[in-house]
Formats: sequence, C-alpha cells, structure tokens
Amino acid sequence: MRRFSICVTALAAVLSAALPAAAENAYPNRPIKILVPIPPGGAPDVVARLVGDYLSKAVGQPVVIENHTGANGNIAGEAVAKAAPDGYTLILAADSGIVINPHVYSKMSFDPMKDLVPITSVATNQFVLAVNPKVPVKTLQEFVAYAKKAEPPLAFASGGVGSQHFFAMEQLKQRAGFTVLNVTYRGGSPAMQATIAGETQVLFAGGESAGQFEAGTLRPLAVSGKERSKRLPDVPTIGEVYPGYAVDIWLGLFAPAGTPQPIVDKLRGTVQALLAKPEVAAKINVSGSLQPLVLSQEAFAARIRSDDQKFGKLAKELNVHIQ
Repeated sequence: MRRFSICVTALAAVLSAALPAAAENAYPNRPIKILVPIPPGGAPDVVARLVGDYLSKAVGQPVVIENHTGANGNIAGEAVAKAAPDGYTLILAADSGIVINPHVYSKMSFDPMKDLVPITSVATNQFVLAVNPKVPVKTLQEFVAYAKKAEPPLAFASGGVGSQHFFAMEQLKQRAGFTVLNVTYRGGSPAMQATIAGETQVLFAGGESAGQFEAGTLRPLAVSGKERSKRLPDVPTIGEVYPGYAVDIWLGLFAPAGTPQPIVDKLRGTVQALLAKPEVAAKINVSGSLQPLVLSQEAFAARIRSDDQKFGKLAKELNVHIQ
C-alpha cells in the first residue's frame, strides 16, 4: 500500500509540472487583450491596433484592443500589473508610463519596473512642436520670441503633468527662457484637437498629426528628435537651434510580472517577426515620424534602465510631483 501511495504521489507531481508546460505550449487558445493607456487616435493606439491585427492573424486568436485612459497611463498599467500572468492581458505602453510615472507620482498602487515584464520594444517616435495657424509665427525662433512677450502666456496642450509632452516642453522652456500655461488632456489626440480648435495655442504633436500639417490646421515649427522627419524634411530639429536638445519616445509591449518565460519569448518572437515585415513597417511609418523599434531583450532592458535614471534625475531637477 505504501509503495502504491508513493507512486500516486510521484505521478501527481509529474502531472502538476506538466500541466503548466502544456498550457504554455497551447498558448494562445483564447482571445488576447491589449490595453492602451490613451484614447483612440494617438500613436500608442494606432500602433497597438496595427500590431494587434497582425498578431491575431499570426496566432489564430482574436486580439482585442481596449483603451484605459487616465493618470498618464497608471490606470491601464495597474490593470495589467494586477492581471493574471498568463499572457492574455498585455499593455502597449509609452515610455512615460514605465520610466517617468514612478518618479513624479507620490503614490502608485504598482511598480512598473517590478510588476510588469517587458516583452519587446515596438516603435519609436519624435514630437513636432506645432501651433494653431492663428499664432503669428512660422519658425522656432519666432515662436520663442513671441512666447516671451505673450501676456497671458500661451496655452500649451499636454498629455498631463509628467507626460513626455510635458517634459519635452519643460526642457525647451529651460533652454529658451520662456513660459507657457500647461493645459492637460488625456493623451496626445485630445491635445491636438484642442489646439486645432484654438482652446490652446501650442503643443508637442505626435505622429498622428501629420495629416493636420498637410491640411493646414496645425503649423509645424520644429521636430524634437536628433534627425529631421522624412515627411517634414523642411522642418528643422530643435537641436539645430538649441544644440543638444533631443527628445524621442518609445512604445513597448509588456505583460504582468510572473508571466511564464516561454509565453514571453513566443510573443516577442511573433511581434518582432511582424515588425520586420516591410508592409507592417510601412504602415507604422505612415505618419513619417513613427518607426519600428526592434531591440534585443538585453538592449530593451538597458534602454528602460537608462531612461529610468534619466527621468528620475530630470523630475528631481524640475521638482515635478503629482499627489
């Protein structure tokens, strides 16, 4: 009897170890959900829907995109951090939700650096400093001179205190010596609409604004990255006027911490294979500023650590705190 009991116990141990492995091998066998921390229309939303569409075809399961807005991405981040670590709830996060929020929010219910695991980098983007066409400036230099004299200060539409838009403007203000009134919105797309409508006069626009420049509803003055935009070749970089200024952002796919490594590896390999397809890269780059960003697991982790240190220092220097 004792020998039989030992055999049963051993068999149970083998089966219990085999079940998770079987589940990982069968992944995915139901719909995958990708949360986006901004409203529809912004760069993370555009990229998430594109990746989701191709990912669904690749794995043979629906990929559902859900917009969970608010708190600079903390609402969506918390939902994913507290979800079951089974690969079925992911987030397409902007860098601000991972490496900025922990340094500016006095209280957070989760730690992005510990409670989320990076799957892969997905895309990179730069901003375009743009104004409502009624603002009588056509260059960055003219804008700075006008902003210095504006009374009341020009209204700047941002994605919120602590967002990348916010830090991009704060760094420009420091270099150029002017001030603006920060008006916050739930992401870049609402900020863009506010500036088009004249509620605000200036913003750092994302790639989703390219059509507005062509239509004349926004006027581009300068791009924030190290290189000029291929779609806006005549628009200078801010660094051409203020050497050393450079701001770009990255978007990445993350899962809850504890997600089995085989699932993380499968998602990484599938998404990176999709990003390597010319037609996917072309669709991501339709705005002229969004570019696929495919980094190795080690390189992406290093970029996250580096940006975490950079924004921690910057938030402290600017004394940025959100209660």
